[in-house]
Amino acid sequence: MTVRGPIDAADMGFTLTHEHILASFQTYEEWARAPLSYQPSDVEQRMLPYLARLAALGCRTFVDATAVGLGRDAALLKRMSELSGLNILTVTGNYAAIEHRYLPPYVYSDSEEALAARWIGEFRNGIGDTGVKPGFIKLGFNGGPLSAVERKLIRAGGIAHRETGLTIGAHTGPAIAAFEELAELDSLGVHPSAWIWIHAQNEKDPAKHEAAARRGAWISLDGVSPKSVDEHVTAITNLRDKNLLDRVLVSQDAGWYSVGQPNGGEPRGYDTVFTALLPALRQRGFTQAELDLIFVRNPAEAFSLGVRTGR
Repeated sequence: MTVRGPIDAADMGFTLTHEHILASFQTYEEWARAPLSYQPSDVEQRMLPYLARLAALGCRTFVDATAVGLGRDAALLKRMSELSGLNILTVTGNYAAIEHRYLPPYVYSDSEEALAARWIGEFRNGIGDTGVKPGFIKLGFNGGPLSAVERKLIRAGGIAHRETGLTIGAHTGPAIAAFEELAELDSLGVHPSAWIWIHAQNEKDPAKHEAAARRGAWISLDGVSPKSVDEHVTAITNLRDKNLLDRVLVSQDAGWYSVGQPNGGEPRGYDTVFTALLPALRQRGFTQAELDLIFVRNPAEAFSLGVRTGR
């Protein structure tokens, strides 16, 4: 499900699975008192050249992982998709990472079923009055043992997945939270293939990646930057050598127009995968078929709509 409507997953093409066009880091309390504003035309002018460069390099689909409460703007993303020609996905869900600073009060007062109903409603009816529907459920966790509200979020995500078929993208990091999330989903009968371990590169034990991948989870090695290319090549190669390349997603967590900073701050371009990572992987012996698996076939499967249950 893209911001311009559904497409066949086979038409996603080369996909970056975790990027950002705009972000706002006001806490919920700050936003409620005095929300920072921006002009969509300013964002277009600043960010469209980066997207045009990405499209020229061969990218076809761009997953915007900006969470609810951190600047998700469905109307803006639809406009950017129209201008750039890229397929763009956006999110539903809530984000408890960074010490719960971006959570609205209703997340604490709602039951897990009521939270799920909010997200299901956005998928069925669109986000606000935009008509844009989310392409996945984005949840945020702090990385340690799950707090009560984090446990509620992952369970609500499982309930919403069973109703919509939307994949759950979980900002997680360390493995301790990852495996607790998987346990909660398992208790709801949701298969690990419905769950993306976002920022898995922040877990430095490759055995943990392997364990989650063998269960069917998606291992998202995002955060590719010029400084991290060697580290990413090592992690990707390890999973290939363990015959787990079909569970790998790779992206940059790059961008973004930062609300409240002059001219949006200093965005980071989206081209490092093309200019540095792909050449490095080829140098390590990766075939074109293996690269297509990572950047074409895996994203198409990971973000396809479909309820995934069982163990």
